Amino acid sequence: MTLPATGRILGVDWGTIRFGIAMTDETQTIASPVTTLTRRPGKRFPMPAFQELVDRHGPVGVVIGWPLTPEGTEGESALAARALAETLTRRTGLPMELWDERFSTTRALRSIRDQGGSPRGRKEDVDSLAASLLLQHWLEARRCGSGGTGQ
Repeated sequence: MTLPATGRILGVDWGTIRFGIAMTDETQTIASPVTTLTRRPGKRFPMPAFQELVDRHGPVGVVIGWPLTPEGTEGESALAARALAETLTRRTGLPMELWDERFSTTRALRSIRDQGGSPRGRKEDVDSLAASLLLQHWLEARRCGSGGTGQ
């Protein structure tokens, strides 16, 4: 399914423990950090908290970070992200798109340091900022007509 060109898009920066969440504005111009969801050890993705975000913000689609290997291939994490995308589509009915998230956390850490801050003790902030950067990259690639590495 193709993501609609207008309406809020939810971004998910995939992680084994934490999931950064970001959201675009209605015009899909800018992405902003929203929150971070945390998976308890040995548990599944925090679906009730995610569904609450979907209900509250009413997104028209979701972009999920796709953690490819540095070489651009699918490893175990990318396969897990793909499975999560399928689950979220089934549970929410929203269209999903996977988007290459390589280095999104690195870019978030650099952004915090460039602004004179420290990421120490701010894991949740880093994850939601990484989701925002991921989603903003997707928006810009879409505006330029670039297919990027999305799927």
